[in-house]
Formats: sequence, structure tokens, C-alpha cells
Amino acid sequence: MVIEWGTVLYGAALTALFVPIALRFGLGEREGIVLISSALAAGLAAIGWNAVLIDAGAGGFFVDAPIAVFPASWQDTGTGVWAFAATAAVCGVIATPGRSAAQATRLAAVAGLVAFLVDIYLY
Repeated sequence: MVIEWGTVLYGAALTALFVPIALRFGLGEREGIVLISSALAAGLAAIGWNAVLIDAGAGGFFVDAPIAVFPASWQDTGTGVWAFAATAAVCGVIATPGRSAAQATRLAAVAGLVAFLVDIYLY
């Protein structure tokens, strides 16, 4: 079974909503450009990853782990990885060019984790 586009867009919207909240309250990030660009990067990454799976007919990626409290799938993991990579690229090049790589990586790690958890538990 492959995910439907409505579900993909819903999940991406939730990711884009929760990423800046997590960055603000988890890391204390206050710069609007960082919050907005991170939200967009993570949300668009979730769409991109799921578009690849839909196009490939990769239904096997959507099988949840048999752990009731943490039912992660390869699809969930890919969403987190793509969100991390996209946010790292955006923060490293555009949003935080004057900051260290470690700071950009922390922002990306939080965005990737949020995308992963949203994917597991909210759609």
C-alpha cells in the first residue's frame, strides 16, 4: 500500500507547523528567517521523499515496526533523513551563513527528528 497525496500534504503541513515550534522552544531559536526556512525545507522534504515512494510504487516502505509504542517504518525514517538533509542545506547556505556548522547541524537534527516523529505518530 502506498500513501495518498492528501495524507502526504497533511503530514508535510504538520511538519512545517511543528518544526519552528520545536526550534523555538527546544533550541531557543528566534530568527524568523531560520524558523521559516527550516519549516519550509522540512515540509518540502517530506513531500519530496513521499513523491519518490509514490512514483516508485514502494509499498514495502510503509510497513510499521511491530512495536506498539514506536511503530516506525522505512518511510518514516526516510522522511526524517530527507528533512534533516534539506534543512542542513538551507540553514548552512541561506539561513545561518554566519553561524558554525555545528549550529546549523543542530537545527537540522531537530527538524529531522520532528519530521520523523510527526510521520510516525500523526499520519
